[in-house]
Amino acid sequence: MADHLPSGLLEACVVVGASGDKLKDVYQSLQQGNSTTDLLILDPEVLQVHVPPFVTKENADESGVPRTFSRVQCRRSFIKKKERLVVAPSGPGGAGSSEGATVTEDVSVPKDIDLMALPQLCFPGGLQVTNEPKEERFHFLVFTDVFGNQTHGVVVHVKCFLFYQNGHWSSTRTTKLYTAFAICVISKHPYYNALKDCLSCLLVQLRTCRLSEERVKEFAAKLSLVPIPPPGQLHVVFNLRPLMIVLPSREDKEHPAVDLDLHLPFLCFRSKQILQIITGILMEQRVVFFSADWARLTLVAECFMFYIHPLHWQHPYVPILSAQMLDFIMAPTAFLMGCHLNHFEEVAAETDDLILINIDDGTVSSSCSETVDLPDVPFVSAECFTKRRKGLQLQYDLEVCHQGAGTDVNEMRMLRRQWQQNLNWEIQKVTLELIVNMFRDVSGHLNYEHRVFNSEEFLKTRELADLPFYRKVLETHIFHSFLKDRLNRKMDAFTRMEVNTRSETQKMKAMTDNPRRPTMQEMARKYSSNPEIRLNKRLGMSLPNLGEERHLNLLRQTSLKKTIIPESGEYTLRKYGSKRVLCPTHSLSLFPRYFYLRGFMNTLCSKRLDALSDFQNLYKTDIEIFPTDLVKALVDSLQKDEFSQVDRWPELKRLIFKVKTDNEMVLVQADDHVKKFQLPKTHMLQEDFVKRIQESGIVKDVATIHRLFEALTVGQQKQIDPEVFRVFYTFWKETEVEAQDVHLPAEVMEHLDNNECVYKLSCSVKTNQGVGKIAMTQKRLFLLTDGRPGFIEITKFRDIKEVKISFAPFLLLRIPSLKIKCSLRKEVFEANLKSACDLWNLMVREMWAGRTMADDHKDPQYMQQALTNVLLMDAVVGCLQTQKAIFAASKLAYFDRVKHEVPVMVPKTTLETLKHKINPSLDLPAPQTVHVLLYTPGQLSYSEADGDGNPKLWCALSGGRVVVFDAASWSMQQNCVQVGSSQLNCMLGLDQDQVWIGSQDSIIYIIDTRSMSCNKQLTEHRHEVMDFALEESDKMRQTYSCSADGTVILWDLSTLKVKKQFQLTCDRLMSIQLFNGTLWCCKDGIVELRKNGTPHRKMTLPEDLRSMSTEFSSLILFLERGQLWTSCSDSDELCLWHCKDLTKPFLRVRLQNCTGVNCMIKVKNQIWVGCSGPSPDQCRMSGKIYIVDTESHSVEKELMAHTDSVQALCSAEGRYVLSGSACQDGKIAIWKVE
Repeated sequence: MADHLPSGLLEACVVVGASGDKLKDVYQSLQQGNSTTDLLILDPEVLQVHVPPFVTKENADESGVPRTFSRVQCRRSFIKKKERLVVAPSGPGGAGSSEGATVTEDVSVPKDIDLMALPQLCFPGGLQVTNEPKEERFHFLVFTDVFGNQTHGVVVHVKCFLFYQNGHWSSTRTTKLYTAFAICVISKHPYYNALKDCLSCLLVQLRTCRLSEERVKEFAAKLSLVPIPPPGQLHVVFNLRPLMIVLPSREDKEHPAVDLDLHLPFLCFRSKQILQIITGILMEQRVVFFSADWARLTLVAECFMFYIHPLHWQHPYVPILSAQMLDFIMAPTAFLMGCHLNHFEEVAAETDDLILINIDDGTVSSSCSETVDLPDVPFVSAECFTKRRKGLQLQYDLEVCHQGAGTDVNEMRMLRRQWQQNLNWEIQKVTLELIVNMFRDVSGHLNYEHRVFNSEEFLKTRELADLPFYRKVLETHIFHSFLKDRLNRKMDAFTRMEVNTRSETQKMKAMTDNPRRPTMQEMARKYSSNPEIRLNKRLGMSLPNLGEERHLNLLRQTSLKKTIIPESGEYTLRKYGSKRVLCPTHSLSLFPRYFYLRGFMNTLCSKRLDALSDFQNLYKTDIEIFPTDLVKALVDSLQKDEFSQVDRWPELKRLIFKVKTDNEMVLVQADDHVKKFQLPKTHMLQEDFVKRIQESGIVKDVATIHRLFEALTVGQQKQIDPEVFRVFYTFWKETEVEAQDVHLPAEVMEHLDNNECVYKLSCSVKTNQGVGKIAMTQKRLFLLTDGRPGFIEITKFRDIKEVKISFAPFLLLRIPSLKIKCSLRKEVFEANLKSACDLWNLMVREMWAGRTMADDHKDPQYMQQALTNVLLMDAVVGCLQTQKAIFAASKLAYFDRVKHEVPVMVPKTTLETLKHKINPSLDLPAPQTVHVLLYTPGQLSYSEADGDGNPKLWCALSGGRVVVFDAASWSMQQNCVQVGSSQLNCMLGLDQDQVWIGSQDSIIYIIDTRSMSCNKQLTEHRHEVMDFALEESDKMRQTYSCSADGTVILWDLSTLKVKKQFQLTCDRLMSIQLFNGTLWCCKDGIVELRKNGTPHRKMTLPEDLRSMSTEFSSLILFLERGQLWTSCSDSDELCLWHCKDLTKPFLRVRLQNCTGVNCMIKVKNQIWVGCSGPSPDQCRMSGKIYIVDTESHSVEKELMAHTDSVQALCSAEGRYVLSGSACQDGKIAIWKVE
């Protein structure tokens, strides 16, 4: 189990220097005049190695600790035999120890620390003997193993003087020789400032006493006891005297702790040089840093690693090379290394194609020339970064010049640390914005289902001057890893900033699946001479006003108030009897971190059951930091008597059962490959054709691709030739490129909306309005007149009354012309389109039909789909070039065919009540069932630092997928929050920052609405979770949940613990509702429960319904009227019951043309009922909504809601009702409440 135990702050403490024998030989040589100190360099050796645990095996056995938990016994390490040198460095007043004796001992060294190279890295400039003492100096190390795991070190050089007389070391002579010893503290975590502070505290002690092995061991033992804070907002602070040392926590598991001054490169380099260095790193060049100060090398290199986050450097990384290691520079692969400035000329002369970075002078050059041949960072990204940098306050003295002199060292350090922490946060925000601006559009060229990145199409959307940058970056391992995270829909800082800084245009594009075309607004920017307008072309909403600071919740700005403080290497604990426990503060968000730390403490103390209990609480409150491997090891090490105690802890029993079950499961390797789109080389059947088209990014919808397949195989065998696919794909992409080059005069763009795009432009034709080109946007047709370009609107699609082709005789020919009749004009528009007349006829009719259906159903996606069909028609005709091309294209005229073959008239009542429709399956290849809907209100008190405070609509789709819409604009905010893989049955909004979701897999998932992540799970239910009920009062807030097996659990919202649990006897519990403190359960009957969970009253199905295989589907209680409304899943009636008489219903409300009720909600004085029913053509199922008046008990409205059954209803503050349908429709309708 020791392998899974957490490491403390210290991994090892190593003392490096010259051995006593070497120092004696050097001294004697100097005394005899055989050498001078000017060129005297010694070979450093490892003198002491101190690693945890700081207890011998004998002491461990004597302590009574069971051997099962002995870290000494189980620790994996190799044993290095060495001679223990008794000579030790000393302070100013002491001398070394005796030199003669050597003792052989076992040194247990962690397997990832290389003691062979460590002496050279501790003295990269060599170990010298001098006549003058040198000041104590620090530098920093990074060790990287073959798997990319990093270990970090901080080194301090301690001066040591020596004089050898009469066989002993002495200090009586006035002329002294000086050398140095290095103390290296090694940690798995990059706490550079903290470890530097720790060594500074040790140096204070060494000024007054000798540096003995025991003193170093005591120092190392204290650091090994300091716990590492878990990711989140909890820091650890400990007192090492005279300083308080702070260990800041990580933002998340993927992000390392930031414990260095990120502004150092900003003090050394101008913006241009910083961007050049970032470019060299992103392009995986061979980069070498130089400085005369060893400390700067690692710190500056580490800063750049933070600057490119969330991208990660994946090649050799050695920030400090000693003089003996310079051969590493000859490596043929990409690398990032650091050398002393003295070696600049030597390195530059030896190797070509190096990027040489002089930190001291702030210059960037190459080994071939004084300039760097690297592509520039994309213009708009670079300009934004440069302006953001100017807004940073990099000088602490300017910040505190108005303050008085401090007298408390720790208070002054705290103020400086807080300033640095805020500055680090600002710098991370600026550099993350740079990365987001570079790669914001990558997601638009990804196919998530088939894990394809269409790099060629991405490059076509870049500015010409930016292409060299992107061509090189796209081929790197860094970018490939970044693509994997995007395809895995990783919710990291990049994703959060990209979503939160989208402009309105970008949000609108994210809501549609239309082919890429420049909008009028983008076209105006493209051809504008105003540099500010061009700068904003590709940037998000946070950038138009560059002087304005936005504090988005993208990078965590932590507080130093949330801490645990160990004193002298031990935890500060509150004692309760013989127990010692960590005590959480008032902040509930810190509970998981306390469980995490206390669980590790109990593990180290061999309190296995207590540790498992803590980890069980952690699993419920934040699964993100749950130590899975450690918990498995704990379970495996339980003794028989401990297993017998587990039976008395139900929650612990469930955790152990889950761990054992997970151990038995076969792990499926996650698919993390990334493919580049390639044209097919073999014939394709329909299934393979669907996959290829989706990979190409042309269209996702499976039904549309099936129609395209039919169009391309008209009159042929039902398979696609690869040459046909190539020609079709090439025509489609060339059309996109041509659309990018369309330039409309400003006088024309004034007549168009900002979000309009030109999708089709004819050649110059003769019309009855003059000669010009016919242009088609998603809203209208207009004529772009020749000569002096002018705008003549032909018609908007919704105003068309008739479209037809007429023929005019000309000699022996009949010339076709397209005629379009508009309801707003008497004159019919006529155009002589020649051979393109049939195609334009098809396209205009399809757009007209799509516009009509979009208006009738208040669903803009119909128009978007019609537009896609039109562009596919154009590509099919351009691809086939045969007489059957028009007939083939007609296969794609879906809406025009529906309009004529199956005309569906939307009732007036439905049109008046329906406000809008949205599609939660927009990013999916086929529509999915909307299982649950939840509306959460907006928050006026939300600050910009907390993110978006707009109201949200949460939509649960199949397979555990949750889609989130901004209910202010109905734009999609999150296209996938994954919670398990099973169907979701219910949702509940809590405290404006949590959403509870009940799943068929028996788990309650809790989503943090700010981070849009699911880190908490409640696993007490054994069967699928069906419903929630919230009880609120002035004194308390608590939640009930129920599962299908009849289990009802009452939850304490503050601790997420079970307050009460009871079991109902039933075949299937469907739902629960709470009315005035009374719980009503809907199952095979409806039961009213007492507070203790025992049944009070029961209501059964009416006699005439008992013979049917039906059950209650929902209930609504009107206490003010003393009424209970019920519905059944296979009945067309609503039953009304008196609350005092539940024997039989006193009234029934008949719902015409209804086959069953799926859901029902109360809104004001109305009951909205979601049902299934036959469609008007009686050919399929449709979804209906009945609005019933609670006073007259009559149906006020019957709404034709969806083309499939209504599965979910929810109310939006009583103003709107939202309905979701099954997978044949898959839409969400928004209805006005009157």
